[in-house]
Amino acid sequence: MKFNNNKFEYKKCCVIIPTYNNCKTLDNVITGVLKFTDNIIIVNDGSTDETESILAKYKNLIILSYSENKGKGYVLRKGFDFARKKGFEYAITIDSDGQHSPDDIPVFIDKLETEPKAIIVGERNMNKENIPGKSSFGHKFSNFWFRFETGIKLPDTQSGYRLYPLKPIKNIRFFTKKFEFEIEVLVRAAWKGIKITSVPINVFYASKEKRISHFRPVRDFIRVSILNSVLVFIAILFIKPFAFLKNLNKRTVKDFIKNNLLYTKDSNIKIVLSVMLGVFMGIAPVWGYQLIIAIALAFILKLNKLIVIVAANISIPPMIPLILYLSYITGGLILNKTGSNNIDFSGITLEFVKNNLIQYIVGSIFFGIISSLCFGLFTFVFLKLFRKKIIKG
Repeated sequence: MKFNNNKFEYKKCCVIIPTYNNCKTLDNVITGVLKFTDNIIIVNDGSTDETESILAKYKNLIILSYSENKGKGYVLRKGFDFARKKGFEYAITIDSDGQHSPDDIPVFIDKLETEPKAIIVGERNMNKENIPGKSSFGHKFSNFWFRFETGIKLPDTQSGYRLYPLKPIKNIRFFTKKFEFEIEVLVRAAWKGIKITSVPINVFYASKEKRISHFRPVRDFIRVSILNSVLVFIAILFIKPFAFLKNLNKRTVKDFIKNNLLYTKDSNIKIVLSVMLGVFMGIAPVWGYQLIIAIALAFILKLNKLIVIVAANISIPPMIPLILYLSYITGGLILNKTGSNNIDFSGITLEFVKNNLIQYIVGSIFFGIISSLCFGLFTFVFLKLFRKKIIKG
């Protein structure tokens, strides 16, 4: 079936090709894209090879050039900005190293017909021969953290072959400039409610001796790891709790109680212990890692992971000041610190935190235990009263 080139004009779509020292493959990539559209923006990221002489042949294409290498994330962001100014509403990004086939462009345009507001990611077959070991590991590593941070199962989060809707991502203020940008943009877009989907694409990896890669395994992996650490921290502390509150209503509460407390195969003791673990971890003094540790312990102890996660949300942002204060109070009582419970919140300083950290840690542990016992007792009584009646009925 022949591709209708008018679709690019109708959809106001362009192709952005970021390039850095890929003179051996760049010409073929541009020629391949030209079969489908001449709405092409090439961003030369400070190349020092023969790239400029190759680009000089394409007088009618838009070429943005930087004298110094800025990083893939930086040039993509600049490419998006330029495309928006030119009136484009969508941009397909394709790498210039020859891994991506321009012949897959119609796949993105066809998917755009049914997903006009989504970021569409090209899904590579990572089981093919010649796939570098570091690419396979990075692929799995990235997919795992993306799912943890967003709750979305995406088969390929590292593919640079994508279609972006330019308007929805316009107001997201990105802070990465290198390879890790392609992770940040997916996570941040997902948090904004932008749908992330995928389409299968072909991928070509040259033999090791011919392969050109600007990915620096140690330095770039560290950058990606730091980014994921920040995103996980934000997800646990803000995104997931606020999403929990947003979806919290009479119906969702009723459905949760019905499906996970009353009509479940789990025993009463398993449900109670799941609630107790969740509440304790929500209060425990391991901020930023509470949910990760809670889920890990739920796996190890074979408890109900969903109940543990919900119970751990006792530390949602509106509750955090109260939890911190009650933990501090409890620590004062345990350590018998006279007058330590009088806090001038307007005068809290780093010195104050340093001098009272032990009191808070001790207090939060004991307050977590007391709270978990109280919630556990309440859950046990609730199950005894209502679950028994339903079973009898």
